[in-house]
Amino acid sequence: MRLRDLREDYDMTQTTLADLLHVKQNTYSQYENGQRQIPIEVLIQLASIFKTSTDYLLGITDDPRPYPRGKTRM
Repeated sequence: MRLRDLREDYDMTQTTLADLLHVKQNTYSQYENGQRQIPIEVLIQLASIFKTSTDYLLGITDDPRPYPRGKTRM
């Protein structure tokens, strides 16, 4: 449900979002309806597009603010 709400808040169609994610519209629709698991790479892309955290998309938190980015360790 959150995916649909965010998509509508951003005035995007399923087709537009599917194109951004390089998937078919029916595949994106299945993500949105919970009929298909979202691959991690796509989940990260969605969080970036909607400027939120993956935890928010997954329903782990109700706080839509993204986490601050840290320095990458190597």
